[in-house]
Amino acid sequence: MTDTAALLATLAQDADASFVLIARDGTASVELLTGPIQDVDLLADIPLTVDGSAQEVFAMVPYRQVRERGFEATDDGAPLRCLVVEEHRHLALDDVIAALPADPVPLEGAGFDISDEDYAQIVTRVISDEIGRGEGANFVIRRDYTATVDADERLTALTWFRALLEHERGAYWTFAVVTPGHIAVGASPEAHVVARDGIVTMNPISGTFRHPAGGATKETLVEFLSSTKETEELFMVVDEELKMMSAVCSDGGRITGPHLKQMSRLTHTEYMLRGRSRLDPRDILRETMFAPTVTGSPMQNACSVIRRHETKPRGYYSGVAALFTPNEDGGHDLDAPILIRAVYLENGQLRVPVGATLVRHSDPYGEVGETHGKAAGVLGAIGAIERDTASAPPVDAADPDQPATPTNLADDVEVAELLASRNSRLAEFWLNPQDDGSSGPFAGRTALVVDAEDRFTTMLAHQLHHLGLEVKIMPWHAATDADVDAAALLVAGPGPGDPRDGESPRIARMREIVARRLDRREPLLAVCLSHQILADSLGIDLAPLSSPHQGLQKSVPVFGENASIGFYNTFTARVSPGTVTVGAGEVSADPITGDVYALRGERFASVQGHLESILSRDGIRTLERLTAHALA
Repeated sequence: MTDTAALLATLAQDADASFVLIARDGTASVELLTGPIQDVDLLADIPLTVDGSAQEVFAMVPYRQVRERGFEATDDGAPLRCLVVEEHRHLALDDVIAALPADPVPLEGAGFDISDEDYAQIVTRVISDEIGRGEGANFVIRRDYTATVDADERLTALTWFRALLEHERGAYWTFAVVTPGHIAVGASPEAHVVARDGIVTMNPISGTFRHPAGGATKETLVEFLSSTKETEELFMVVDEELKMMSAVCSDGGRITGPHLKQMSRLTHTEYMLRGRSRLDPRDILRETMFAPTVTGSPMQNACSVIRRHETKPRGYYSGVAALFTPNEDGGHDLDAPILIRAVYLENGQLRVPVGATLVRHSDPYGEVGETHGKAAGVLGAIGAIERDTASAPPVDAADPDQPATPTNLADDVEVAELLASRNSRLAEFWLNPQDDGSSGPFAGRTALVVDAEDRFTTMLAHQLHHLGLEVKIMPWHAATDADVDAAALLVAGPGPGDPRDGESPRIARMREIVARRLDRREPLLAVCLSHQILADSLGIDLAPLSSPHQGLQKSVPVFGENASIGFYNTFTARVSPGTVTVGAGEVSADPITGDVYALRGERFASVQGHLESILSRDGIRTLERLTAHALA
């Protein structure tokens, strides 16, 4: 027996031993972490130091931890579990595979916890009751594939880990986490957040191309990449993660990509976001909980929607696995993939959570099929069900026992051009390096941004800072009348919901803030929801759109200039076509529908679209124009 085999056998037999196995993409080794377990309450409690000395810690962060951000989550008691690393070994990948068990693990009583029909009804309700009423752009609702496992759980985890190493490719992390009472094995494609040497990286992935029988081809991939739905979904996810980047990075974050992530049975589209930050990695992790690809947007309301429509708590699904490693500067680097494409094993029960991203044009039974495909992909990869050999990677003709080197479709000229063409729709502001704003046109002035529960305000604040303003963000419930009155420029921010809903404390308070600034004739800029509230105060009718504009890019008139702007709205202010003034306000509206895109008057201006969105190619120019008018 080799040293590696003996080591893994000992860990498998010791019921009290806790360990983590990690195979990172592109490496020929497997990392083995061992040490004691310590469960803590908060991210700030993760024990990165002991007696003043830095120590390495691996943490499993459950979804319920999102309550640290003040967001809703059902408390299922899943622990924030830390393994304090006493030993970190690097084992040869081939030796690990040879040492791990390979016999398939049978499942009993397998099936989804929610029937297809019931899940389709949930999807229908979310589209009509949540997206259709302006609660957000997209939401991820999950169901669980469950089964009973009558086998040794620790050996089962090692068996599944081997299967993933042999049959999956392209995963960011392939991992097995074995601790008393909680076992997780998976192959996560997505690095949610990484912090090294002062650089924070996020990796939003959206769009899932399921390879047809025989594998992906250029023709089938081109069809997928040409889908407007898939493209818009990726843009929405990038917008949501840029909100997080703008909260933790001094330079707001810069986009690179898009790229393809090719796996054995799936191909994804992705971007990379990078920025600089001096925050403690635990604070970075808190501010980026959790990925919109597995929750939705806007994030805060997505958590509320999940709690309303999911029948059970999430456990670790959509949380993160986080490795904190001491660095030469005396701090810690962070590497934290999303906990998806994973199998959880607790007390003999297998659970594979899978979610579908629901958008305005989702087909309920299409989303049912999406969950079936994702569950089958995970279960097939671990060998728990029969693998789909028709879509498995091709074998090497010279050695049938080995997979052939896969074709990198991203190298194809047409595919590369199609990917690159996506950036022509995006704002150059987020694609290019940005200065510190010290020479901006409004340098020396201040602004207060009131957050109405959509963290687009972090991106908006970053752009205002780029224009020279010193910016502070306050949530709607914390902004007092004194705060509102003291602001040189008050920016009433966007948020979810029906602007006509006076029963909502949030809507009511935003009405008060907008009215107060108008009455005092103090500079006001209103965005999206607050634009609608401003329009209502001017006597303009509000109405729901026939189809929500969630993640939609439009070229619209804004006081003499056409501007390419991204929209995330379900409601609109509407005037009779041709109307150019209402009371004391000027109107810039659609000449056919009368939908109001912008308003301005004495010391106020507003816009329906999100000038801070990556979809707003003319966003920074339009923001400067409207801000200048409000401050004039």
